Amino acid sequence: MAFHQSENSESLCGGAAFARPDYDRAMRQGAGEVIYGEGKTAEQIAAIASSLMEAGQPRVLATRVDAKKADAVAALWGKVAPGGGAGDEGNEGNVAGDAGKGDAGGVVPCAYYETARLVVFGDMPAPDGDGVVAVACAGTSDLPVAEEAALTAEFLGNEVRRFYDVGVAGIHRLLDVADELRAARAVVAVAGMEGALASVVGGLVAAPVIAVPTSVGYGASFGGVTALLAMLNSCASGVSVVNIDNGFGAAFQASAINHLNSRQG
Repeated sequence: MAFHQSENSESLCGGAAFARPDYDRAMRQGAGEVIYGEGKTAEQIAAIASSLMEAGQPRVLATRVDAKKADAVAALWGKVAPGGGAGDEGNEGNVAGDAGKGDAGGVVPCAYYETARLVVFGDMPAPDGDGVVAVACAGTSDLPVAEEAALTAEFLGNEVRRFYDVGVAGIHRLLDVADELRAARAVVAVAGMEGALASVVGGLVAAPVIAVPTSVGYGASFGGVTALLAMLNSCASGVSVVNIDNGFGAAFQASAINHLNSRQG
């Protein structure tokens, strides 16, 4: 396998040596590099995204980007997007819908999803997975993590069904959608507090369940550690667990499961 490498980091990202984008990640892992936005400046995020798209990555995802930084990224995108262009700010899901022009003159959108804190450079793809990825979350307070998972899964080419506010405190709400959860190829279960949702879902469905503990809860939840330990100790078979608040990681795993057949051979 041949890898696309630059001679030095200064040849990347507009001559700045702050990043070495991985242009061959899609060839190795089935999905291109994703930018972790927390701790990076707007200038760095926009430059890395531009570099990846110039190298042929059709779309780029940036996670953990707050609204203020997203506004700055949108303003910069018209200057650094492949082919240049001018940006216009918009609403959630369309912060800068005309923020750049591609090499062939087409629009390279830059969209921000505030609840999930995601920036998407380029168009969302049509679903090409084997089935549906279900995202279930226990309560409304878990929505930021659940939406990070749902939108990441859509970015990775999956049809996503959302089942929100189905926590075990009102278990009838979960049982009402049990048949739809059973029809999914993979289920992402997002919960804080005591984290019981993942175990209950794991006992209802045959598909793999990816559990996401969230930092939602009172003092003894220890910022999500209680939910994490509960999920790790689940007696339901087929439950795997990602890190606290890691909706992105859960979606990536669910997407890999949902593309197993389509990517064989």
